[in-house]
Amino acid sequence: MPNLPSPTTLLAALDLIGTCVFALSGATLAVRARMDVFGVIVLAIVTAVSGGIIRDVLIGVVPPAAIADWRPVALATLSGAVCFAWPRLVERLSHPVQVFDAAGLGAFAVTGAQAALDHGLNPPMSAVLGMVSGIGGGMLRDVLMARVPVVLRAEIYALAALIAATTVVVFHLLALPPALAALLGAALCLFLRMMAIYRNWKLPVARRPDSP
Repeated sequence: MPNLPSPTTLLAALDLIGTCVFALSGATLAVRARMDVFGVIVLAIVTAVSGGIIRDVLIGVVPPAAIADWRPVALATLSGAVCFAWPRLVERLSHPVQVFDAAGLGAFAVTGAQAALDHGLNPPMSAVLGMVSGIGGGMLRDVLMARVPVVLRAEIYALAALIAATTVVVFHLLALPPALAALLGAALCLFLRMMAIYRNWKLPVARRPDSP
């Protein structure tokens, strides 16, 4: 098996990657909505750090890492500025918002689950907290954009985050390398989201009471 980075290094890197790509997803939506530079950067920051703040508050980390450390906000600000200054560069990716959002979802889901385990939470709640950590930023982004949050639609979104977080928890219970768990969980989440986007994978939708 190839040498993997230490769990601390890998999780810190995934946390920063999640921050960056979530910021890009928020900023891209703001640019499409023709917000000014302040609005673009605010939406980038809110999207990037909300999930991590929710995670840290729920596990009792005060102040949250996004507030105690200058890097998440600085990285989100830089990502928002890049989107504002060079929107065409970002739009060259197919479905840029969905791709960035999928990458951030997987990164935050695995880091959230591992952080919960590290702070002594039981395995089921660690998986749930990983999911909440992943979907928090996207939900607040959609609310601020006056959209129905993607987590409440038929798309595979929260389920993908839950599977990623559960992967970390299962590896923890089996005493397997946490770095491998994080990589596999994030990859599974990204795969499921891409299938939902490109293959139209969906969850069953509730029927109206008066429908046949």
